[in-house]
Amino acid sequence: MIQLKSMLNVIDNSGARLVECIRVVAGRSASLGDQITVVVKEARPLPTTGMTAASLANKVKKGDVRRAVIVRARKEVRRPDGRYVRFDDNACVLLNTQGQPLGTRVLGVVANELRMKKWAKVISLAPKVV
Repeated sequence: MIQLKSMLNVIDNSGARLVECIRVVAGRSASLGDQITVVVKEARPLPTTGMTAASLANKVKKGDVRRAVIVRARKEVRRPDGRYVRFDDNACVLLNTQGQPLGTRVLGVVANELRMKKWAKVISLAPKVV
């Protein structure tokens, strides 16, 4: 369960590395596939010399407030067949104002619960769905 002040890793290539949950969109706590509002606590540094393709990929900077969808959570979640799934960390993917992923790549595994909550774009970008 993700709640206020929870720290999450960002697993897309938007430029953020670490974010903090500042608001759960619906309810008091959020689980896999839920939207939250986050503030960027740590971002990839911008290069000081020369503009490269990698520097242009940084779409966020420290202090930005964005929406995100939770793709991994440490707290176990029960699946309809009775199994439980849990991950080693809390992770999210940042979203733009239209609700689409901000980055163009997802750099880690995501939970199958996203499929049930209609996050098809995030599922299609992920290398593996567990």
